[in-house]
This record gives sequence, structure tokens and C-alpha cells, in this order.
Amino acid sequence: MTESPSAPRATPRIDPLDPPEPYLSFWRERHHCTLTTLRPDGSPHVAPVGVTYDPAAGVARVLARRTSRKVAHIRAAAGEDGSGARVAVCQHAGRRWATLEGRARIRTEPAAVAEAELRFEERYGRRPTPNPDRVLIEITLTRAMGKP
Repeated sequence: MTESPSAPRATPRIDPLDPPEPYLSFWRERHHCTLTTLRPDGSPHVAPVGVTYDPAAGVARVLARRTSRKVAHIRAAAGEDGSGARVAVCQHAGRRWATLEGRARIRTEPAAVAEAELRFEERYGRRPTPNPDRVLIEITLTRAMGKP
């Protein structure tokens, strides 16, 4: 049976805790990314961010200002059960792309923020400017997909 040219293609699924090397390598390259959060009305809010991916820990990390809309959306949607807000981070370069999905929570502990800053410096080649309002958006990964 031949697939119709207009038939949708299956999204390539990847284990976020054990990605193949090309996927992991793509996340090590220096790319700008986006973070998608949900506003209280359910509509998506997409913001440019830097992301680091740590499959061994099962997390992605995003640095943010505590007063940003993305942080407010995550706090509003985090849930009383502590499960975190549903979010996605994505990057692309030409035809290559990668998305990580999961549950986000806001971390303010200085050690967690400092570790995220070091990982940011490793990926992006520069230390983030000091910011006393910095927090960490830590995403516990539930899904990965892409075509690196």
C-alpha cells in the first residue's frame, strides 16, 4: 500500500531519558529556542529562551526573570498537587527540529539557579549577566520528538 502524498507523517518519537546521539548532539549545538506556556484562558504564549537539556536527570532548564509572563503562567498552572504546568521547548535549524515536553515548576534555590547558569554557559558560550531576579524553570520531561 502506497502512502498518499497528502497523508500526515508520524511525528518521530524519542525517549527523552535515552535519546539517540544525533538528537542529543543537536541539543548541544548553540540554537535559540522557544518556550510555550499556557495562559489562564488556555491560549499558548511562546517566548524566545535559551534551553539546556539533561537527559540523565530527565530535565530541561530555562533561566528567567521571576516577574516574566512565562513564570507567571507556570505558577498559575502548576496545580495544587505539585505536578507542574504543561510546557514545551523547541528548537530548529533548517529542516532539523527538536521538541521537549513536560511539567514545569519554578525553582528559586541559589544552588539550582547557579547550576542552570553553568549549563547555560556551557551550551551558549557565555555566562548569563548577573540578575538577582533570576529563577529557574525546571521541566521534568515526559516526551521528546524531532528530526535532528
